[in-house]
Amino acid sequence: TIVSVNVKVGDKVKRGEGLLVLEAMKMETEILAPFAGEVSQILCEKGDKVTPATILMHLLGESK
Repeated sequence: TIVSVNVKVGDKVKRGEGLLVLEAMKMETEILAPFAGEVSQILCEKGDKVTPATILMHLLGESK
């Protein structure tokens, strides 16, 4: 279950920044950005039930 979404479309995030929090088996887990970039799509919202195969958001990486 999605507990919170901490970013919005267009936000620039740094590697390791918290994107969202989900709860599974009564434990909350913060999902962190794997790389720096910009949030281009959010495909979930607070309260959604998700599976391991669910795509939660799209993050476009910064070019170097």
